[in-house]
Amino acid sequence: MRQEQEFIDLLYERLAEMRAEAATAVRKALALAGNNAQARLERDVAVAEQSGVLAAVDAGESGLCFGRLAFRDGRDHHIGRIGIRRDDADHTPLVLDWRAEVARPFYLATGHTPMGLRRRRHITTEGRRVTALHDEILDLADTVRTGHEGADADAVLLAALDTARTGRMHEIVQTIQADQDRIIRAPHHGVLVVEGGPGTGKTVVALHRAAYLLYAHREQLARRAVLIVGPNPAFLSYIGEVLPALGETGVLLATPAELFPGVTATGTDTPRAAEVKGASAMAEALARFVQDRQTLPDPEIVIEHDDGELRLDAQMAMEARRRARETRLPHNLARPHFAFRIIDALTAQLTDRLGTDPYGGPNLLGADDIAQLGKAIATSREVHRAIEELWPALTPQQLVADFLAEPVHLPEADAEAIRRTGGEWTPADVPLLDEAAELLGEDDSAARAAAEAERLEQIEYAQGVLDLSYGSRTQEFEDRDDEDSEVLGAHDLVDAELLAERHEEADHRSAAERAAADRTWAFGHIIVDEAQELSAMAWRLLMRRCPTRSMTLVGDPAQTAEPGGCGAWETILAPYVGDRWHHARLGVNYRTPTEIMQVAAHVPRSLDPGFAPPRSIRSTGVRPWARRAGDLAGAVAEAVAQESREDGRLAVIAPRSRHADLLPLLPSASAGPAPDLTRPVVLIDPRQAKGLEFDTVLVVEPQELGTSDLYVALTRATQRLGVLHTGPLPAGLAAALPAEATAADR
Repeated sequence: MRQEQEFIDLLYERLAEMRAEAATAVRKALALAGNNAQARLERDVAVAEQSGVLAAVDAGESGLCFGRLAFRDGRDHHIGRIGIRRDDADHTPLVLDWRAEVARPFYLATGHTPMGLRRRRHITTEGRRVTALHDEILDLADTVRTGHEGADADAVLLAALDTARTGRMHEIVQTIQADQDRIIRAPHHGVLVVEGGPGTGKTVVALHRAAYLLYAHREQLARRAVLIVGPNPAFLSYIGEVLPALGETGVLLATPAELFPGVTATGTDTPRAAEVKGASAMAEALARFVQDRQTLPDPEIVIEHDDGELRLDAQMAMEARRRARETRLPHNLARPHFAFRIIDALTAQLTDRLGTDPYGGPNLLGADDIAQLGKAIATSREVHRAIEELWPALTPQQLVADFLAEPVHLPEADAEAIRRTGGEWTPADVPLLDEAAELLGEDDSAARAAAEAERLEQIEYAQGVLDLSYGSRTQEFEDRDDEDSEVLGAHDLVDAELLAERHEEADHRSAAERAAADRTWAFGHIIVDEAQELSAMAWRLLMRRCPTRSMTLVGDPAQTAEPGGCGAWETILAPYVGDRWHHARLGVNYRTPTEIMQVAAHVPRSLDPGFAPPRSIRSTGVRPWARRAGDLAGAVAEAVAQESREDGRLAVIAPRSRHADLLPLLPSASAGPAPDLTRPVVLIDPRQAKGLEFDTVLVVEPQELGTSDLYVALTRATQRLGVLHTGPLPAGLAAALPAEATAADR
């Protein structure tokens, strides 16, 4: 123990040195001066690199070293969250990063396949203090004993699983199991589906996979960023500390409702509306709706002009529309093509009228005359109003709002389900907005022209500054001949450009921050949790974000609850990759004790007698209970008070419609769309509970929950489970949990 404590002390000394070195490097980089783009680029790169080092060093502060590998050939390595080297000429490793290939035996070696190991040591720490050692003998010929050998190889894992929850998911680098390690280190390219029932660790495995990929493919993924999509804000808050604890901060976490920059989707849909909006048929309906906005005059539009009326008829507009559509460009990008055709046609109309030779000769107008007429028409407000009427410039928000106000190209029942005027955007609207953005495109020619005008203005201003700065040399310049003056003027212009560039605001945002603001960003890898819940339209959005199809999808079809959720992996992936995807299954339940899992399994089994839950490896000896109550809110408050005597976090999982009655009697509970999961008690609904875990769970009114929602609610507890209800228990659960009356209702 003393030897390991001395080593841990040495590590923290080296960590402090690394922190100081990185901080000094950042200060020096910021102090660098340079009058050219290359110097500024080098400065910015240095600041970014050293800031990344600082972030990794700070992340490694907790649980810096957790393992040690002793090989038969004499090699001896410590394993930790981040790699640390000595400050010597050879940069000798002190601690190996858990993601390094040489660290794999820590997770995979067994007595049958020792992978060259003599022994494996688990080091448990609290802060900077070593609290326990656990040695596993992998070479039976090794007779050396340390006194820390343990007969139970799973002792460290079980101790970690029995630890009280904190309201935040923790990394599991110390207890990664062999089946999890193989998924974490699976190849980067292609789609990997990780399926597992409740408690199998699929979410935390996916997060560690993100950390591993960022380690193994640093250059590529640091530039393109990794996107992690979670089901709700509570879930993202719950997992938010895992990757920073592993030294990785360049990751974007988002819910499906946050994937359209500039829109915050806080509204709610009915289940039926969400289902309709999520169906793939919406893509075709929106495409046809866009075409509906490319209209024809009925029968013509009369345009006032200085040289007489112009008539834009249906035939003229139809030909212009045909040619614009042939470009296959999105609506807004095809609009200039439509406009040019209309302007050309109107110019021809006016040319024929004004230049016709009364004696049948050729047109009397010359090329310059025709060009002037075309320019006048092209700048006519009345002409542009007519073009806007026939082919309007549209925004995604405008298009979707108009579509929802009058949903066309859908069956009437579906249209009625989603019809609305105004109101807040909902999560199911976000894929529609993204689809609309694809159909419309963004004509940024005006923005680019404005940016160029601004750049020239900055150069002109900079030139003025230089003229003032070198005013004393003006007479000298004027005394030179014309040729020299031209050369000096060009030189000064270049200097002015450099000066203007120096005053441009540099974009110091990380790749993840830039990706969050750019709808067209292509991520290097995407991880989707609760993937079975996403709709077909949501998958269209995500696939556009990852053209390389480098994805890790995590979920359990048995827990599909969203009305528009795809559920089956084949349904999700067939339109995009066919059958070219890999499937991995996690079958061991680390979270849910056997006593709770036996009860929970009755719920899906009531619909599917062949349902097989994941195998629990823990048993607490505490049986779940059910109580029937007359005063439901009072019974919940009583149960919360009683169960709160135990350590850890408690969740009351109830239908959303019950929260208003329950919350006043639970004054210490955190609730709402993004509850504080670090509070001792939280009040949430089953959808919010997805992916979360608590020491104690109280499920309220299970008969009001769907089968999938109830299965999710029952499998969130790591220690104790109680059920409170007023009516009969749902099928399956009644046989598993004979109800008793509460003390107040007996």
